[in-house]
Amino acid sequence: MAVEVVTFGCRLNIYESETMQRHAEDAGFSEVVIVNTCAVTGEATRQARQSIRRIAREKPGARIVVTGCAAQVEPETFAAMPEVSQVVGNHEKMKAETWVGMRDFGVGTSEKVLVNDIMAVKETAMHLIDGLRGHTRAFVQVQNGCDHRCTFCIIPYGRGNSRSVPMGAVVEQVRTLVEHGSREVVLTGVDITSYGKDLPGEPKLGTLVKGILRHVPELERLRISSIDSVEADGDLLDVIANEHRLMPHLHLSLQAGDDMILKRMKRRHLRGDSIAFCEQVKRLRPDMIFGADIIAGFPTETEEMFARSLDIVEECSLTHLHVFPFSPRPGTPAARMPQVARDVVKDRARRLREKGEAALLKHLNAEVGARRNVLIEMNQLGRTEAFTPVRFDKPVTRGEIMSVTIAGHDGKELLAA
Repeated sequence: MAVEVVTFGCRLNIYESETMQRHAEDAGFSEVVIVNTCAVTGEATRQARQSIRRIAREKPGARIVVTGCAAQVEPETFAAMPEVSQVVGNHEKMKAETWVGMRDFGVGTSEKVLVNDIMAVKETAMHLIDGLRGHTRAFVQVQNGCDHRCTFCIIPYGRGNSRSVPMGAVVEQVRTLVEHGSREVVLTGVDITSYGKDLPGEPKLGTLVKGILRHVPELERLRISSIDSVEADGDLLDVIANEHRLMPHLHLSLQAGDDMILKRMKRRHLRGDSIAFCEQVKRLRPDMIFGADIIAGFPTETEEMFARSLDIVEECSLTHLHVFPFSPRPGTPAARMPQVARDVVKDRARRLREKGEAALLKHLNAEVGARRNVLIEMNQLGRTEAFTPVRFDKPVTRGEIMSVTIAGHDGKELLAA
């Protein structure tokens, strides 16, 4: 073993893990495991600690370096673990000199915790890579951090304020990835619809997407990660309507379907805004498929309020649901609000997941008989333009885009003919 990375959480973490692995390898590391953590829920942090203990048991000679959002907001928690050699902050982890310094001086002669004030970081640099090992699609960071302060969210304290990568650097990265064989690129960030506010001229996300598609005509498929629909700009809607290379799948940061809960979350949209956005996009792009994040059991949520979150699954034509049982994060306003009983939270999360499963089943049924272009990932599995998984019953070539007829489904995945 030379350098191994264990990644939790979002697509941005996947991109950053690849960058860290290359920095560590270039610095000459061996026998090291980097754990890139997530802090979106208390459960994510618990899983990271559990994973660290397991790694220490299975690889007793390995040096364990912990980084990511959980390490940024709770460095002392990980520093107190005897299995951990070093705790590195979210800004520091992306700098090559951090890894060179750790190699040269070792833990014995330096501080165990290398975590600085993330709020002091004012820019996000592009870290050029030519592809992601083990992935058929490439992820490109266009933005980091968040200027909003939703009452349930700890992530701004792990990522800092919003910073954008200049358009030219993003285009160059996409071009490099395509030249090295990437068929599909995913734009990632923490709050990517806030893209450009800190750049000269304040370009919007739609401007960036148009620029990528115009300047990299060889790019076959472009995806956008989770967006805040209230910030979708006119150029983005224009691309959705008219550019077939932008894939027909959007993941929305909805969080709830009740207006009072949305206000208590300090979200910037109301229920009607989400419904109107989805209806508008469906008019522009009838084949568009939506995914969404929804929190079950937010503080003060009544059964009537929760029912509106259930209803919005159909009203927004949601297909892929990410359900989060509310998890109070210390230091956030929501943690100080009147909490919903844990058994009620778990039951509401279960009901939301069942609603999501029914919505997915409806989508799978509608796909039978359709002709779809599928990007092959691994283990005889690929994904359609709408990001729906497709299972093959014979060996297929990883990284290829195949046109197939959908013969059926198994309740979770489509089956290729």
